[in-house]
Order: sequence, then C-alpha cells, then structure tokens
Amino acid sequence: MAVTDLKNEGFSEEKTVEKKLSGDDVGAAEMGGLSNPEHVDLHRALKARHITMIAIGGAIGTGLIIGTGEALAKAGPGAIFISYTWTGFIVYLVMCALGEMAAWLPLPSGFTGYAVRFADPALGFALGWTYWFKYIILSPNQLTAGALVISYWIPTERINAGVWITIFLVAIVCINYFGVRFFGEFEFWLSSFKVIVILGIILLSFILMLGGGPDHDRKGFRYWREPGAFNTYIDEGAAGRFYAFWSTMVSATFAYLGTELVGVTVGEAQNPRQTIPRAIKLTFYRIVVFYVVSVLLVGTLVPYDSPKLAFAVNSSSSAAASPFVVAVELAGIPVLSHILNACILLFVFSAANSDLYIATRTIYGLAREGKAPKIFARTDRRGVPVYALGICSVIALLAYMNVSSDSKTVFKYFVNLVSIFGLLTWISILITHICFVRARKAQNVPVESLAYKAPLGVAGSWGALIFCIIVALTKNYDVFTHNPKWGNFDYKNFITAYLGIPLYFILIFGYKLATRCKMVEPATADLWTGKDAIDREEALFVAQRDAEMEKHSQSHWFYRKFVAWLF
Repeated sequence: MAVTDLKNEGFSEEKTVEKKLSGDDVGAAEMGGLSNPEHVDLHRALKARHITMIAIGGAIGTGLIIGTGEALAKAGPGAIFISYTWTGFIVYLVMCALGEMAAWLPLPSGFTGYAVRFADPALGFALGWTYWFKYIILSPNQLTAGALVISYWIPTERINAGVWITIFLVAIVCINYFGVRFFGEFEFWLSSFKVIVILGIILLSFILMLGGGPDHDRKGFRYWREPGAFNTYIDEGAAGRFYAFWSTMVSATFAYLGTELVGVTVGEAQNPRQTIPRAIKLTFYRIVVFYVVSVLLVGTLVPYDSPKLAFAVNSSSSAAASPFVVAVELAGIPVLSHILNACILLFVFSAANSDLYIATRTIYGLAREGKAPKIFARTDRRGVPVYALGICSVIALLAYMNVSSDSKTVFKYFVNLVSIFGLLTWISILITHICFVRARKAQNVPVESLAYKAPLGVAGSWGALIFCIIVALTKNYDVFTHNPKWGNFDYKNFITAYLGIPLYFILIFGYKLATRCKMVEPATADLWTGKDAIDREEALFVAQRDAEMEKHSQSHWFYRKFVAWLF
C-alpha cells in the first residue's frame, strides 16, 4: 500500500520505534510481506510533516480546481453545491468507518490489511489492486489537466499538448527517481503552497462576492437567479435539472478522491487514540472549508453559461480550465488571473508528482505482500523501487491521448476511470467496517474499549455503502440516452465509466479460485494479533514525544497554538 510506505518511510526520523512482529504468514504479509530480503527495503527518509502535507495537498487538487468547472457548466451553481455537500458527508462517513478500525488496530498494510482480517482475503487483494488502478490513472489525468491549464495562454493549435505533457512527465519521474528525501521536501513545500493559495482563493472569492473587486459589483447570488441555480441536461424542466444535478456526482466523487489517504496515514500514527478522533474532526472541517465553501463562492461569481469556462458549450478560445480563474477575470482584476492560473498549474504539477509516488509505492507494497510480481519490490541503493516507478511511468504515457484528441474529452475519460476506482475503494472500506463491527459484537468487545467510534456507527456505513453503490451504477447514466439532441450510445464513455466494476469482481473471484480462500467468520476474525505490540509502541512514543515537547516547550509554542490545528 502507498500509505504503508508513507508510514514506513516517515516516522523513524521522528524517533519512533520500529516494530518487528513475529507470526504466521498472514501476519507477515500484513506487516509488509518479506522480512529482510535483499534489495527490497525502502529508506526511511520522510518526516511526519512530509506525510501530513502530502496527504492534505493531495486532497486539494484537480478535482476541486478544474473538475468544478465542468460540473458548473453542466449543472449550475445550486446543483454543484448540493452534490459536493452531500458527497462530502458520504466521504466523512467513510473516514469515520476507517478511523474506527485504524484507532483499534493501526496496521501498516492499511485498509487492505483490515479487509484481509475482518472481511475476506479476496476483498483485500481486490482493494489493493483497485487502489493502484486509481493512482496509475490519476497521473496521466493530472498531466492532461496541466495541458488544459496551459491552453489558457497557448492554444493547442499553436503548440501541441504533447509538448507540455512530455516536460511534466520527465520532471515528475526525475523527482521520484532522485530519492524519497528529495521528493518529500519538494512535495512538502508545494503542498504548503497549495493550502495557502486555496485559502487565499476563498478569501478573495468572498471579497469579490461582496463587491470588493475593481468593478465594485456586489454580485451576491445574482447568478443563482439569472441564468439560474440549475442548468438542464438531456431533458427540459424539472427532469432536466435533476439529470444535470445527478451528472455532477462524477465530478464531486472525483474531487474528494484521496481524502481517505489522510485517514489511513493518521490511523497508522504512533498515537492513534489521540490522533484519530482529532483527524476525523479536522477532516470534517477541511471538507466544509476547502470544498463546500469554495464551490458555494465560485457559483456566485461565475454564471454556468459563461463563454470563458473551458467546459462551457460556447467556450471562447482563451477559456480557462478553472472557474476560479474565470471569477477573477470577470471581476476585472488585471494580471491576477494569469498569476492564479500559474498557481493552479503548480497545483496540478504537485498532484501529478505525488500521485506517481503513491502509485509506485502501492505496487511496491503489493509486491512485498506477494500479491504482485516480485520484481516490483526491488529497490536501488537509494531505496527507490525503480521497477515499480518504471511501470507506473509507462502507464502515465496514456496522457498522450491528448495528441490526437481534445484535452477536455480526454480529461472526462480519465475522470470516469478514476471516479469508479475511487468509489470501489470506498465501497470496500465500508464493507470492511461493517464486517469489523460484526466481528466486534460476535467476540463481545465492548464499545467502551474503542479508542474511536464512528458517530453514526454501522448504520452510517450501510447508508454510505448504499449511496456509493447507486452512484457507481448510475454516475454515467447519460451514455444510455438516445436523445437526437445528445446522440446515441456513447461507448467510449461507457467503457471508461464502468470498466472498473467487472475488473473488481474478476479480481475478487479470480483470487478466490486461485487460493480457495473463504470469507472471514465474525467469531474468528483476527481483532488482536499485533495489538499488544502496537499498544506498547504507542506508550513509548507518547513518553518520548512528551519528553521532547517538554524539552523544547518554548520553541514549539507558536506551532502548537497557531499551526498544529491545521494538521
């Protein structure tokens, strides 16, 4: 798992204790597979601050900054506000489910380990590969988004998108190849910059909404009245508005992908009984601030029929991929739209860089657990899994689809692929949590012994599971429409929208046929192996941390008071 290796590479420099647990083969696999084979060890060079900012920065990316533009043009501001808010609530339930398991038993193998222990080894196998599929598609998706952003300045008719894709791809491969220490420091500063910029965008949007721009136009919710809060799609009237709203579920799902990385990373921290409740609470606030507020404000500043939106039907040649750039341009602030577009380009580059890293470490983790070819577990003398990096870089060449197709079209294909793999990941996590609760009840584990309990319990996981399944099956319903206005069956979007579902079941049942594994019975689910060692490590970590903080109490007061809440 990618998250496993974020953990394994990160916490030693923070004076954590390295645990070596013995046990059966399953336990060994869950602790990272092979014990100490030659040339398969990563170098522990990521610090806790690197992990935190990679996780936070990864959640602020293309989906929010660019995907919102497509959703706004198709459905209108009211529709995207509802869909992003509701999907954010579903993501919060997923995080609560994951947090309950992680606080009880913070396995290095992350949620694949929970699936193996509490639900079904085949589900764990499918979940690990599904997670990798998501990230190998995210890298070319980010490269495509980069080409879209640059087209604001240089149309593809002048310079082919393949040029920019080549530059970005070479750069991110080099950054990943130079070693994890260089990658961690580079990504820390980029992600920090992303957080500052998105907070600045929110403040600027609020000022522009109230008429603080050069035009002194107090827009308020004017565009919610004209052209309206809801656009129509496929049909007219109420039905058309609902179709448009439901079509934004793809964009909303895509925007929130990666949020689960925060929960798993913190869930594997050395002090889960304190960090898990805090992490889930902060995740809720991040969803509200970074996503819901951003979407609400941009919907008040940009009408859905603006020709300056790249995804609008009547978009102009200098259209922007991000609605936030359009908002600044419509407000008449000179030069700032170009500066903001440049910042967004850095957003996309950072996302492409971290996505390639996570994809590389995910296939590396699968290889260490014996679930992928062993060659992908081999590392060079600097601890870089070069073969894993190589295969992920080759797959990133899918971004060159931009050379023969329109960037907006290719972007939609990748969003379809990524969103279905992301939904399948969330579905697997929710199923695992339901199985965990059953096992806990079957083995008479009292609720009071939990370090963190999901606020809505198993009912929340069932509700989120049903919703995720409905969205997975209907998110691209428009490919089946036969309206002359919209054309006939769209087989390309159908394949990219639903390819992940049969692949997911092939992985599950193929693994079952190959290994003859069975579902885990609640009464025999392994809730305890490794827990005592983790508890001891946590106690030691807390003692070391408290001693360190006491030693540097004066120098750390500013961080604790003004910065620590963000992380």
